[in-house]
Amino acid sequence: MEDRAHGIDEAIRRAIEAGDFDNLPGRGRPLHLENNPHEDPTWSLALHLLKENDFTLPWIADRQGIESDLDAACQKLKLAWNTYQLNPGDTVTWQQAQAAFREQVAGLNKRIRDFNISVPSDHFQRLLVNPEREIEKICSG
Repeated sequence: MEDRAHGIDEAIRRAIEAGDFDNLPGRGRPLHLENNPHEDPTWSLALHLLKENDFTLPWIADRQGIESDLDAACQKLKLAWNTYQLNPGDTVTWQQAQAAFREQVAGLNKRIRDFNISVPSDHFQRLLVNPEREIEKICSG
């Protein structure tokens, strides 16, 4: 399969070098990809209104919220780690920060489990967060 992909890439490269794509209609103009030719026409207006008004599906908004909250928790832990690096004698504060992070991750993992049930396909599911792995990444990075 990889050889075939390489062969296709090579054929395209040769065609570009030979100028085979130079005279295509629309060359140099932006592509308008707003219109989906496979979209059900009865849904076209509704989908257009949702897109234009920045609406999204609830499960997509849930995923964005989870990612945002995880990022905030990691940033807070990173700040605590940086503070601990400046004052290594304050192990109590660092341990409290880790405990708080683990508690936040437990709440996020519950939200992730609920999220995974709500998505339309398992392809959209999100892995649970491993707090120990996240702590290790922050401490080593």
